[in-house]
Amino acid sequence: MEISSIKVGFLKCNCYLLEKEGECLIIDPGDDYDKIKKYCRNKVIIGILLTHSHFDHVASVDNLVNDYNIEVYTLENFNEGVNRIGNFEFEVIYTFGHTMDSVAFYFREDKVMFTGDFLFKDTIGRCDLLESNIEEMKKSIEKIKKYDDDITIYPGHGMKSNLGYEKKNNIYFK
Repeated sequence: MEISSIKVGFLKCNCYLLEKEGECLIIDPGDDYDKIKKYCRNKVIIGILLTHSHFDHVASVDNLVNDYNIEVYTLENFNEGVNRIGNFEFEVIYTFGHTMDSVAFYFREDKVMFTGDFLFKDTIGRCDLLESNIEEMKKSIEKIKKYDDDITIYPGHGMKSNLGYEKKNNIYFK
């Protein structure tokens, strides 16, 4: 699987374009629709995955849905566990805390996890917002600790990381 990262909007949200066997998924298409559309040129877009519903992660959804006639997949579309869209097989992990609709997408075959604003390099997402819940965040962290150390983490903002690194260095994992 090929992964392209596109920094979009004034909050520099990481929008990801995943390509596999001629099909593409978009994760968290925030603001900067024209920039995202350039990356999508000549590609077969089969869906949009959203890690949560904050504006900086969803601002281009309507335009992309209209242009490509594709479905948007959120917490409401998935049960926790293994799911498939086209050539993509991935695990949906409920990661409540930053929001109560937060999910992570784990692509086991490629050992990559897209964590949205749940987990960043060296920290976690904010839990002081109205829809946040620190107790749920603690449960989500415990859940993620059970996954393999060699998984690459692709967060909603900032640089990618590694789950083993986070287990050793992220103060919220101690």
